[in-house]
Amino acid sequence: MNLANFCFQYIMLQLQLLKRLKIMFKGSIPALITPFKNGEVDFSALENLVEWHISEGSSAIVAVGTTGESPTLSHQEHKEVVEAIINFSGNRIPIIAGAGSNSTAESIELMEFSEKVGADAALVVTPYYNKPNQKGLLNHYTTLHDNSNLPIIIYNIPGRSIIDMNPDTMGQLSKLPRIIGVKDATGDVSRVSDTRETCGTNFLQLSGEDATALGFNAHGGVGCISVVANIAPKLSALFQESMLVGNYKGALEYQDKLLPLHRAAFAEPSPAPTKYALSLLNKCENEVRAPLCTISTETESQIKSAMHTAGLISASDE
Repeated sequence: MNLANFCFQYIMLQLQLLKRLKIMFKGSIPALITPFKNGEVDFSALENLVEWHISEGSSAIVAVGTTGESPTLSHQEHKEVVEAIINFSGNRIPIIAGAGSNSTAESIELMEFSEKVGADAALVVTPYYNKPNQKGLLNHYTTLHDNSNLPIIIYNIPGRSIIDMNPDTMGQLSKLPRIIGVKDATGDVSRVSDTRETCGTNFLQLSGEDATALGFNAHGGVGCISVVANIAPKLSALFQESMLVGNYKGALEYQDKLLPLHRAAFAEPSPAPTKYALSLLNKCENEVRAPLCTISTETESQIKSAMHTAGLISASDE
């Protein structure tokens, strides 16, 4: 085989792989919590959570995103948790590794590690605190793309990062073959249509806000990287499956069941409400790392009521 044929076949193989990945990253994708016990990562609980999500129908898992308390994990813990989730999954479910940072060099390091241990893609948040402009965002993501073979999902969350990647910038980045989609947490469902215009219909759009996921998918989204899917993975999966087949009437019924939980999960800083809910289901300890703290008794009552509405606990558990 000559070099030209080899290069052509290699490019076609990469394109087929990216097409397969785009098919995998749809539906309900929990941004997995990191369970703690006595201040340390509880790897036994983590393994049980991965098994639970596989059995409940989650489409993929995000390892060590913000819901996984990435800001308070050490770099070593971050890597250990990503690798553990990949190993626990055993190639039964795609794993998206959190690899965001406000340092391009640090993101490269996290992506290199995630690729080495077998992640299927990287979720990379727009750099926070130092507030790069649109040119800086282009440079950041282009550098990450050029220094890794992992597909990249952009995480746009101006509520936390302050900066907002505009659709034109995303359109430029979407032309890079391994930048495959966005987790959009702007809360603006009309942004989906703007992004379709600049990035094309094959660019993956995943909601990053549970409560507006129904409208997001109606505009052209294909799933949600979800906090609430930690608590209600089966309902979240059925909700997303209904929309993917165009059954929005059925999806609305799931929305009504889940909406109180969407509200309760953000009544106090996430993932503290989610960890309390999971402790009621005996999935993890009710433990977060400072500066986060466990939730108030009022929010506990709100969580219990929402879980009852969703059919996750009985009235006697409230």
